[in-house]
Formats: sequence, C-alpha cells, structure tokens
Amino acid sequence: MNSWHELEGYFRKTADRQIRTLFDEDPERAEKFSLEADGLLLDISKTSIDEKALSRLLRLFDESGVAERRQRMFDGKRINVTENRAVLHTALRDPNGHPVFVDGIDVKPGIRESLSGMSAFASGIRDGSLRPLRADRFTDVLNIGIGGSDLGPAMATAALVPYGEALRTHFVSNVDGSHVRDVTARLDPTRTLAIVVSKTFTTIETITNAKSVKFWMENACGADSVSRQFAAVSSEAGRAVEFGIGKDRVFGFEDWVGGRYSVWGPVGLSLMIAIGPSHFDGFLRGARTMDAHFLTAPSRANMPVLLALAGIWHHQIAGYETLAILPYDQRLRLLPAYLQQLAMESNGKSVSMDGRPLPRSSGPVVWGEPGTNGQHAFHQLLFQGTRIAPCEFLVAAVSHEPDLKEHHDLLLANCLAQSEVLMRGYPGNGRHSAVSKNPAAASSRNSLARHREIKGNRPSTTLIYPKLTPFVLGQILALYEHRVFVEGAILGINSFDQWGVEAGKEIAKSLLPAIAEGADSRHTGSTRQLLDYIADARRRSDAESR
Repeated sequence: MNSWHELEGYFRKTADRQIRTLFDEDPERAEKFSLEADGLLLDISKTSIDEKALSRLLRLFDESGVAERRQRMFDGKRINVTENRAVLHTALRDPNGHPVFVDGIDVKPGIRESLSGMSAFASGIRDGSLRPLRADRFTDVLNIGIGGSDLGPAMATAALVPYGEALRTHFVSNVDGSHVRDVTARLDPTRTLAIVVSKTFTTIETITNAKSVKFWMENACGADSVSRQFAAVSSEAGRAVEFGIGKDRVFGFEDWVGGRYSVWGPVGLSLMIAIGPSHFDGFLRGARTMDAHFLTAPSRANMPVLLALAGIWHHQIAGYETLAILPYDQRLRLLPAYLQQLAMESNGKSVSMDGRPLPRSSGPVVWGEPGTNGQHAFHQLLFQGTRIAPCEFLVAAVSHEPDLKEHHDLLLANCLAQSEVLMRGYPGNGRHSAVSKNPAAASSRNSLARHREIKGNRPSTTLIYPKLTPFVLGQILALYEHRVFVEGAILGINSFDQWGVEAGKEIAKSLLPAIAEGADSRHTGSTRQLLDYIADARRRSDAESR
C-alpha cells in the first residue's frame, strides 16, 4: 500500500524537526490538532504529526477499509473470522437501540432481559432485601475472575469509588494461593457475596479460587451458604448449578462478547452492585455516546480515529517500541493494566486475517502508572533516556474533593508540565549557572549542564475530561476500545481472538501432573530441570515440617 511507504518516507524526511517549531510556524496548531467530543478534549498537537502526515494517515485509514469493517461490527456481522463470531460489545450498552441480528435473531431483547435481571439482583443486594444465610445483610462483594473478567470490573470499581458507598468490593484473580488467602482474611464469610465470573465456568484459575472461597464460606456458614451467597456470570449455567449456585443467580452472556470487552454486561455485575443500577446506566450511556461519535463523525474529526492514527504514526511509522499510559487520576490507577490487556491481547498478532505474516510490527508494549507517582519512578527515562516512549496523559479538570482543591491544582500543574517538558525540553544551565573565569570550573559547569539538559522533542497526547463520572468513564473506555479496533483494522489483523493465551493454558494443563504428582514429563531439558528442583524443594520442606 503506497500510503505506508509515503508515511515512512515522510517521517524520515522530517525526523530531525523539533515538535516545538510546529507551534512557532502555526500559532493555531493546538486548536487544529485537538478535538472535542461530548465534553472530552483530545490534544495531539504535541506530536510530530503535521498536516501532510495527517492527510497521509487519513488516506491510509480510507485505503484500509476501516469504515466498512466498523459498520459490519455494529451490524453484528461475523468479523471475528478465526472464531466465526460477531463482535457486539457495543450492543450491550445500547439495549434500546435499533435491532441487531445474529443468525436471524435480534440480540437486543436478551440484552434488556439480562440488564433487568442484573438490576433487580444488584438492588436487592444493596437494599438488604437479598440477605446472606446467617447475617442481616451483605457488606462485601468478592469478584472471582481473571483477565477481562477481573480487570474490567476491578478497574471501573476503583475509578468510581465516589459512586460506590453501599458495599465494599474485592477482587481475586491470581491462582497464587496468597491472593485468595490475603483477600478472604479481611472478610467476614457470613456477610460476603461471591461472584464467580467465567464464560465457560472452566477457567482453571477462576474455578480453583472459587472452590477455595466455597470451602472458606461453607466452613464458617454451612453447606447451604453457597446457594445464598454465591452468584455466577457464565454462559454455562449447568456447570454453575452443579457448583451449587442457584439457577436464578446465574447471569449469562453470548459468545459475541469477548472477555476484555465484557464489562458492559453481566461481567460488570460487581460494578453495578458497587455503584448502583442508575450509575451503571450512566456508564453505558457514556460509552453509547462515544459509539455514536465513532460511527458518525468524519475521520478528521473522529476522536478514536485520531488517537489510533497517532498510535500508528508513533509505533509502525516512527518505530517507538512502547506506549506509556499516564492517568493523572489515582482512581484510574488500574487503567494502564486494563488498556495493556485491551491493546496487547487484541493486536498482539503476527499474521493478518488471511494468515499471511504481517509486514510490520503489530503494536507497542503498553505500560504505565498514575501520576504523580510515575514522576518519581520512571519519568527520568522518559525525559532523558536513549529510547523515546510516546506518552498518553489523562486528567480531569475537576476533582471529587473540592475541599482539597490545592491537591488537584498541584496534580494538574504536574500533568501539564510533563507534556510541556517532554516536548520543549529544559536547559541544563538554567538555575545553576555560575560566573567563573576558572577554565576547570567552566569545564565542570559545562559537564554538569549536559547532565541536566533535557533535549525534548518527545511526543505525547493529552485527554482531558470535566470530572471522572460513570458517564465519562464509559466514554474513555469506549474511546480506547475503538482506537484499538481502528489500529487492528488498518493492520489487517483480527483484534478479537487470543490464540496465544489458549496455547499457554494447554501446556500448563499438561505440566500439572508432573508438578502435583511427580509424573514423568516429556518437556525440554530446562523444564525437566525446573521440575526436579520443585520436587526436591518440596521433599525438603515436607521433611522439615514433620
């Protein structure tokens, strides 16, 4: 495709140009390279993208057929070609919109029914009409899941703490026994509701943790406690019922909802319980608003498209290997991990949809931490390291703590300062220059100045929003979902499978007998050596405990 070659050539031609000079050349650059949509403001002006680069990126967008693939997704077509599935997480947040048919069946009535059941259950837990076996009401909710069944609700629940005062919410994901032990140690089993989230109800980490929580609860409350104090989110109701969960407490979802895109439906049950059905509806409305913008706005004025094109420019064209997600919002502390899964599990592929090897890298390593903590950890590398890592800042204009305005002013100042210094740089001799006629002193001073100098010309984008509400969080998550979709569509890959993850699970299953029972293993010499070490360490530990 000629647009790829044109973009690569144009980047090489302009690679030495300073981003700050683009502002000098065009006083209106900030306005031209920013976009506001339903209260969100995205600023990509602190990147090296200029009008010529953007026009070529937009041409690449058109040539890649993204618009047609986007419409097919919203229409319920089977765009997940390797699993022959539709991709309809967008339908979950639009229960009352126009019909969407899969195999001739409109999915919207089922979505409405599911939301209604979730709402009734959540309201009953919150108002105390649904009670535990041996206590007057629930005080804690324990979500047991992994991957999208954990990251989505865990991230959103942390983000929306000001809206979730009714119950305390906890999450167990890692199969490491220390996780379930440390979380349950803080809980009263007589007042805890456990929600097992597994599409197939066979995810080994989730079911192992669920069995341990079941034992913990039955030991304290009796065998009947499972039917009163467990719920399940699964498409396999029969397996959940066999576990002991009442059929009326199993909330199902279809195969057209991928795990990392599933927080909008039953997987978000713990979130709905935490913030209430009304605020959960606001969360859905925010995403629905972004969906409408993504579907209808021209590509030059389309926020997910512009964010995706910035990502393509930075990684596939400029060759920057990583992407730092930096929310200046402590309640969004889990957002980098959530977006890491969203991007890297979706687009971490090496073949296109037709099975051919990809001619270019599929995506950056996504990582990050909230500001200002990151400033005292890794921003040194961002400012002066030898590798450039594009940064994506997120920050709210208004906080939920008006009595702590001084804190938020300082947070905002730090956020804006980071992107400014990344772009403009900072002179090394600024505040510490000294007047001296001594050549040795001057040489030392010049050496120190080089250590202190920040050269700048490092790209960043900023997404600023009014206040972190359920509606705004919905907008932000949908924005990033669509950004990942656009990047994948431009690259010609399927963003909705994860075969690499499945392979790891299969190998783990084959190794389990060798670890648990000392059975023979036919794996590599390195793996056999590690298995021998495990067996020897366990023998010594058993001997010492006798």
